[in-house]
Amino acid sequence: MGQAKVRVGLVGTGYAAKLRAEALLQDERTHLDAVVGHTLETTENFAKEFQASAVHSWQELVAQDDLDLIVISTVNRDHGAIARAALTQGKHVIVEYPLAIDLVEAEELLALAKAQNKLLHVEHIELLGGLHQALKQNLDQVGDVFYVRYSTVNPQNPAPRKWTYNPELFGFPLIGAISRVHRLVDLFGKVFTVNCHQRYWAVESEYYQTCLCTSQLCFSSGLLAQVIYAKGETIWQAERKFEVHGEKGALIFDGNTGYLIQPGETTPIDVGTRRGLFAKDTTMVLDHLFDGTPLYVTPEQSLYTLKVADAAYRAAHSGLTIFLNDALEESP
Repeated sequence: MGQAKVRVGLVGTGYAAKLRAEALLQDERTHLDAVVGHTLETTENFAKEFQASAVHSWQELVAQDDLDLIVISTVNRDHGAIARAALTQGKHVIVEYPLAIDLVEAEELLALAKAQNKLLHVEHIELLGGLHQALKQNLDQVGDVFYVRYSTVNPQNPAPRKWTYNPELFGFPLIGAISRVHRLVDLFGKVFTVNCHQRYWAVESEYYQTCLCTSQLCFSSGLLAQVIYAKGETIWQAERKFEVHGEKGALIFDGNTGYLIQPGETTPIDVGTRRGLFAKDTTMVLDHLFDGTPLYVTPEQSLYTLKVADAAYRAAHSGLTIFLNDALEESP
């Protein structure tokens, strides 16, 4: 791109959208022109805070001729439709994960972005955080990894009636929370088979009170990884833990505390911070647009993880082991 300011439209007024807006305001290369949220009142308040224009619908926003970049920070269900409309209108796109909650739609979006010669960036800030960087820096010290357990368990009582507790808006748990799978794929490569069990409790109207999803991923290397994602009222103890077990030692990250365990010694690991990651992601996208610097993740990598998460969805609903190959077909 040239040196003219990138004019940005933002879809969303929640937590991620606010961090995006703050990052955009702090970067001299951008101008946040327009914003749209779920209600006119929240949109107008948000727009006033960030000196942008309030728009009545995302369809109206993506159709604005003067916008160069659309940032999608809204409910997961709408990511695909908004990204498709924005790309069709010739805009660059940043979308918070997941790219879409439907695999076929996500594949079509990648093809559309290539046809339009526009950037389609799927945010995966889990790769930028201190935990992931610490994992990468210390992974070779544990030898051949044979077992990984990744658990994020969040008791919430009462369970909030918000979109993250709505299956239609959030998507299948490991699609809506695809960062859990993406972290593993980034570290350990291709997945061979997927098993999964998933359950909701006390579904009232469009909301549930509790969700439990547990999946086993067998990687092509032979590594077995267990992913546990749970939240809600009948979850009794919080856990945010990442365990990597290798033939020469283990890496254990419990909350913000990390350890390298080897024969006869345990060494603390600095995990770093999770703050400022949306701003870092935003800056890297702008560096790419202006200077052509490579991004830390490609849409193809994000799409592959979505294929794995989709296999978990199919495993949970069929009770079968799903075999992955390049075409993501079940083994006969």
